[in-house]
Amino acid sequence: MEVIIKPDYDAMSVAAAQQIADVLNRKPNAVLGLATGSTPLGVYKELARMHRVEGLDFSRCTSFNLDEYVGLPASHDQSYHYFMRENFFKHVNIPAQNIHVPSGTTSNFPAFCQWYEERIEACGGIDIQLLGIGSDGHIAFNEPTSSLSSRTRLKTLAKQTIDDNARFFEKSEDVPIYAITMGVGTILEADEIVLLANGAGKADAVAQAVEGPVTSMITASALQMHPYTKFYIDGDAAANLKMREYYEWISMKKPGAPRA
Repeated sequence: MEVIIKPDYDAMSVAAAQQIADVLNRKPNAVLGLATGSTPLGVYKELARMHRVEGLDFSRCTSFNLDEYVGLPASHDQSYHYFMRENFFKHVNIPAQNIHVPSGTTSNFPAFCQWYEERIEACGGIDIQLLGIGSDGHIAFNEPTSSLSSRTRLKTLAKQTIDDNARFFEKSEDVPIYAITMGVGTILEADEIVLLANGAGKADAVAQAVEGPVTSMITASALQMHPYTKFYIDGDAAANLKMREYYEWISMKKPGAPRA
C-alpha cells in the first residue's frame, strides 16, 4: 500500500486519473472497476478532459461498477446507472455493450450476482479498481462485519451509510436499505487499486484503513493485503495518520529510488 498526500481535492483527482490513463495507454482493452459518489467526480471530470483534449481512448475498454441500490431503476436520478451515465459514460467513448453496472431491479438477485462475477472473470479480471471510502471505513457497500473474502452479493446497508447518503435524496426515508455490491474478495483481485479520500470527515476511516489492524469492522483495511494499492488523499483526510511524515518522505524520495 502506498499513501500519496496531495494538497487538495483537484490534485489528488488528477493524479488518480493519470494512473488510470496510464493503464489504458499500456493496455487499450483494459477492464476498469468504477465507483460512484461525490469523491470520484474529479477523476471522471479529468478523464473526460483527457479524452476530449488529449485523445485518451476508451473504445476498447470494459467497465464494471462496484454497486447499485436495490429497487431503483436505471432511469432514477439517484441510481448509479444514472450517475455514471451523466458524470462519465456520456463524456467518453466506452461502447455501451462494454458497460456493466449491477441491476437493482433484477428478479433473481443470487443469479445476477453469480453472473456478474462470471462476467468479470470472462473479461479477464479488473485491471484497475477505483474506490472511495465510507466514514465507517467501508469500501463499495461492504459494511462493517462484511467477510473479507466476500463476493458480489445483496447487502443490507448500515444506518450510518444510509444517513451519509441521505443528502442525495429528498427525504432520508427515500434512501434504499439494500444494495448489490462487489465483495471485498472481488475487489482484492484487481491488478491495481486506487482509493480516494478527502476532507476531515474521512480522517478516522483513512487512519484505521491504513494503519489499523486488518479487520472486517473496517473493510478498507483489507487493502493492506493488496500489493498495488494507492491511497490518494488530501491533507485533511491525512490528519490522523501517525506515519504521515514518513509517507510524505517516501513520496519526496521515490523518484530517486533504485529501479529493479
